Order: sequence, then structure tokens, then C-alpha cells
Amino acid sequence: MNKLFSKLYLTITFFSILSLTSISVLSATATAKTIVLIKTSMGDIQVQLFPEEAPETVKNFIGLAEGKKDFTDATTGKKHKKPFYDGLIFHRVINKFMIQGGDPLGTGTGSPGYKFKDEINGVNLGLDKMKVMKDGKFHPWLGRPGSRQFATSILMPVYKKLGITNKADATKREKEFLAELNKMTLLDVYKNMGYQYNTTRNSHSPKRGALAMANSGPNTNGSQFFINIIDTPWLTGKHTVFGQVIKGMDIVDKISKAPVGAGNKPVTVIKIISIRLMK
Repeated sequence: MNKLFSKLYLTITFFSILSLTSISVLSATATAKTIVLIKTSMGDIQVQLFPEEAPETVKNFIGLAEGKKDFTDATTGKKHKKPFYDGLIFHRVINKFMIQGGDPLGTGTGSPGYKFKDEINGVNLGLDKMKVMKDGKFHPWLGRPGSRQFATSILMPVYKKLGITNKADATKREKEFLAELNKMTLLDVYKNMGYQYNTTRNSHSPKRGALAMANSGPNTNGSQFFINIIDTPWLTGKHTVFGQVIKGMDIVDKISKAPVGAGNKPVTVIKIISIRLMK
């Protein structure tokens, strides 16, 4: 009986240790973080990246940063594979808004020679719950009602849906038109602008300290990025947020307060010395 008890005890102990080891490994895996160190001429910034939420964006950023991804030189047209961000500048700095870098030309117009898609979940960010109209007023994130973009992304799609083709018809069916506007959400409007959203991954809102891709519209990501100084809710759903500053926010604030000239370009050059994964 004692021998049987000993065997059972050893078996239970073995599986207990195995179970605890497995839990420990799983816990370590679950808490593993992807962190990059952005060394600048004004100090260091540590950013936790979000590879699960924005895998292609993170892959692109790290690939360029560590010289593992091909890019086209903006001035010569030749392909290279070297640390892309080393030596570039923060070309656009706006106090109480954001700092922007990653442009090989330093003008805001440069790129790595390619573009890639956004990785944003509009539903996860709540855009499907935000109405275009509330209490007879348009949502403040939609910009000027008289602008061309406003007309093409909000008004024209409703006219098309209702089959309205002239001013007289629009006047006659005003109530019907307003009823359709009241049904619309910001998700509908942004889709009309060309944004394509995924529904399988989570997304982060562009809050203070968020690292996000700069772009010139839907699916025009390249190498340029920005870090928020404040929460910027009006940018929700328009930029892929792929990281968050976890150390060095004081450096980000310091950069944002640098004196600037035309185009919000710092008067004194602020360099990105390097961007590397922290091992």
C-alpha cells in the first residue's frame, strides 16, 4: 500500500511540476512585449509595439528600422536595404498636437517607394456607434459642411442611394434625405472616403503617446509616423495606431516644444539617431 501511495504521490508531483512549468511558460509568452528604442538627438524614447493588432505595420516599421526591408532611395531611385530611419529628422513638430518623422526627404513628401494598407478595426473603435447627425448638427469630426470632401463622402452617396439627380427632386424629398442622413454613422462616411476596415483584430485609439502611421489618405502608409502629444479622437479610424510610448514621454514633449519655422519644421535639426528592437 505504501509503495502504491508513493507511486501515486510521485506521479501527482510530476504532473503538478509539469503543469506549473507550462503555466509559467504560457504566462511568460503572454506577457512578452515588442519594444523599440528610438534614440534621438534630444533623448531616448521607448515604445511598445502592437504586433497582434497591426502585424504588417509593425513588420514594416521594424524591417525598415533594422535594415531588413528593401526601400527605394527617394533621390536616386535605387533600391537599398539598410537602417532606414538612422539620421532622418523630425520634419514636422506641432506643440500640443504631435511630432512627425520618418521622411527620407525631410519635407513631408518622401516615402520608401511603396505604400501599404491600413490596419484598423472601425467597429472596435466605435465608429459604427457615432452618428453623422445629432440634434440637427453634423458630427464635429466631419469637417466643414461646405467642403468638397464633405459633399463626396456624405451628401452624394445619399443622393445616389435615393436616386436624387437634381435640385428640385432634392427639395421635394428633403425629409427622406434627412432620414437617411440620420441613419448614417462615421463608419459609413469613412468607408465612402475609401477606408477599408478589418473586423478580426483590435485597434487602439490615437491617445497621448500613441505611435501611428502618417498618411495622405486611405491605404497610403509608407515610412512616416507620428507620436501624439495629446489625445486626438478626431483622427480615430484614419491612422493605424501600432505602438504606445512607455518611457521617454518627457522627450516627446520636449521635441514638440522646439521652435519651428515654415511648415512646422524645427529651426534646429532634431535627428533620429536610430530605431532598434530592444532585446
